[in-house]
Amino acid sequence: MKQLRLRATLGALIAGNVLACMFASPALASSHREAPFISKNPKVDATDFYMFRSYQAGRSAYTTLIANYVPLQDAYGGPNYFTMDQDALYEIHIDNNGDAKEDLTFQFRFKNTNKDAQFTVGGKKVSIPLVINGGAIADVNGAGINVRETYTVNLVRGDRRAGTRSAVTNANGGSATFDKPIDNIGNKSIPNYDAYAAKHVYDVNIPGCATPGRMFVGQRKDSFVVNLGETFDLINIKAPAVEFSATAEKDAKDDLADKNVTTISMEVPTACLLNATAGDPVIGGWTTASLRQGRLINPVPKSDADVTREGGAWTQVSRLGMPLVNEVVIGLKDKDKFNHSKPSADGQFADYVTNPTLPALVEVLYGAQGAKAPTNFPRNDLVATFLTGIKGVNQPKTVTASEMLRLNTAIAPTAIGAQQRLGVIGGDNAGFPNGRRPGDDVVDIALRVVMGKLCTLSIGCVPGDAPAGALRFTDGAFLDETFFTSGFPYLKSPIPGSPQQ
Repeated sequence: MKQLRLRATLGALIAGNVLACMFASPALASSHREAPFISKNPKVDATDFYMFRSYQAGRSAYTTLIANYVPLQDAYGGPNYFTMDQDALYEIHIDNNGDAKEDLTFQFRFKNTNKDAQFTVGGKKVSIPLVINGGAIADVNGAGINVRETYTVNLVRGDRRAGTRSAVTNANGGSATFDKPIDNIGNKSIPNYDAYAAKHVYDVNIPGCATPGRMFVGQRKDSFVVNLGETFDLINIKAPAVEFSATAEKDAKDDLADKNVTTISMEVPTACLLNATAGDPVIGGWTTASLRQGRLINPVPKSDADVTREGGAWTQVSRLGMPLVNEVVIGLKDKDKFNHSKPSADGQFADYVTNPTLPALVEVLYGAQGAKAPTNFPRNDLVATFLTGIKGVNQPKTVTASEMLRLNTAIAPTAIGAQQRLGVIGGDNAGFPNGRRPGDDVVDIALRVVMGKLCTLSIGCVPGDAPAGALRFTDGAFLDETFFTSGFPYLKSPIPGSPQQ
């Protein structure tokens, strides 16, 4: 019983500290650099995770999974740009029976091949210093590409390490190796990046699925929108609620507006993600990255592929399900521990649950304007939102309290043009926290929920428990569906390093 109470209260902290730790931790965005170890290993740093019923016209029978990695990419970041780590294992996990353990895992491995483009100078062939490319590029593995980045994907059923593993293959030809487009260097190197990237959207055969899915892995415009500067300055948001200013939701800048990110995107037939035996339309999902336990640095490498030697068992170093959890819930000394943990062990973080501080902090800073902290303890409204799912919306038939995104696949997607950026609290049950779409403004949603919005809807509490529950809190950085495309892979083309041709 004590363990159940510990797990239940974890949800209160997961939502209850949504902003309090933002200015106290090294986090830079949704999950950008949120833990000490991961800040030193950006190639395995998961930034955002999305899971939603596909809303592209004619694709409602599919569920889209998007895992973003490698934060804060400056478009001009050459000459190496932002390849994935070929010594890492990237994974997307699905729990389809509510037991907080993975039942399906998509595993991604990357490989970089240096084609060693050379110029003849003074009668000698010399390798070029421009790492990624040596000429204009328009096609998959085109002649101008100097470093070819490829990847493979396996689907594991059961335990991620001991389960049954099968390859995802190209529906056109059957290959198990896929090309990743190089980053958007600029318009001279890649005159039409949209057309070039589109050639890397693959129809794929997924083991056990009668219908092919789709897949894209490559650089995109960073999909997260947040007002970082004012948030970190002791929540120095000039108008933290719409009631304080008619334009509050759009008064601040998006500090990630000029950044790119690397996305792993899959569109999977929804039926393939469900557990037919459980008969439950609700699935949970999260993404992780792992490195080998051992690393030796070669003091005299013979090539760029000979710098280190990796060995030992895979060790998870990054974890992301619900947005904002590690940076806003877990104390600094345990942030790396959380990144190494699994949802089934979330009870170990119970010490961070019992006294959520954000509502009290907001009241101290903005109480004179009417921002009063909720008074219901434990915060069952937040437990439902972040830990178990909301009953009647996205709570599984049987659930083990744990942190992950949960999606009720029986709820039809909301068509483009009709989506409500505030998701469930805005009357759109196809949005966050029922999964997460790119256009869901999770910062504003989380701020309102932590201050008691669900109490006004009688979810886990009553209106009297939340004196400020009806206030429309905001960070001032606006986000909605118009920031994205209407179809797979949904995230917009990356910002070019050089816009001039």
